[in-house]
Amino acid sequence: MKVLGIGNAIVDVICKVDDSFLANNKLTKSTMKLVNEVEFKKLLSNLKIEETISGGSVANSIVGLSQLGSKVGFIGKISEDNLGNKYEEGLKREKVNYFYSKKKEKLPTGTCLILITPDSERTMCTFLGTAGKINENDVDANAVKNSEITFLEGYLWDEGEPKKAFEKAMKNSKKVAMSLSDQFCVDRHKIHFLNLVKNKLDITFANEQEILSLTNSKNFEEVVTFGKQLGKLIVITRGEKGSVAIQKNEIIECKAKKNLKIVDLTGAGDLFAAGFLYGYINNLSLKNSLEKGTEMSSKVIQKIGARLD
Repeated sequence: MKVLGIGNAIVDVICKVDDSFLANNKLTKSTMKLVNEVEFKKLLSNLKIEETISGGSVANSIVGLSQLGSKVGFIGKISEDNLGNKYEEGLKREKVNYFYSKKKEKLPTGTCLILITPDSERTMCTFLGTAGKINENDVDANAVKNSEITFLEGYLWDEGEPKKAFEKAMKNSKKVAMSLSDQFCVDRHKIHFLNLVKNKLDITFANEQEILSLTNSKNFEEVVTFGKQLGKLIVITRGEKGSVAIQKNEIIECKAKKNLKIVDLTGAGDLFAAGFLYGYINNLSLKNSLEKGTEMSSKVIQKIGARLD
């Protein structure tokens, strides 16, 4: 197997809203907020659902890799309920090996309400459900050992059981890649994430805001300096400014595609990571890997949702 993803198994519920909905519900645009089941249902009660789809950041990347023809797998905790069944079916349809045996859990399968505003930005309200209770027993060590790269998401990292799941995965991995996921995540776990980036990860994926926050940098030049000193691979997406890969003294840049009809930015980073990892596992150059990531993210932002058909 080429890449095994371990992440939050979340069903995405996609709705279109205007900016006043965010303001009225005290939501900060373009961020992810954790909510409980009551809050989730209250938010959803006044909305029209555009689409329901198996999601989760790393799962989206893994499906992208599968669609590119790579042999991939995924581990994520779901419950034996309606959404859990839909989630598993969705992955299997995409030819992803699912290394998790679901059973009836105390908490339901996790869901993420993705609110798309007219400017195509997405704001997320996540009820983690049982996804946030992943533990080391849920991680199949053999699946990890049999994979060339383990791909983790910052969203999954939390004190207690999820941290143990993370550590078990990293201990058994040949190579570890991780996405920092969200600025909210970075700010919450900064010390731990910095330790992971410096000492445990082979590849770090981040957007510009996340990496600036993680490194307490005032500008991008300081991030480049950090990346050079780190000596490992950091891949950074910068929106309209394109993307950058930093590895030791090598700095490779790739321009963003122009004149795209952007519909929804959900999944842009996830599909970028899929394209980049596809290049990486197939021994393409860093430049070509960045280009593959750009191609994938450009496709997904021109449609609703975080998956390519």
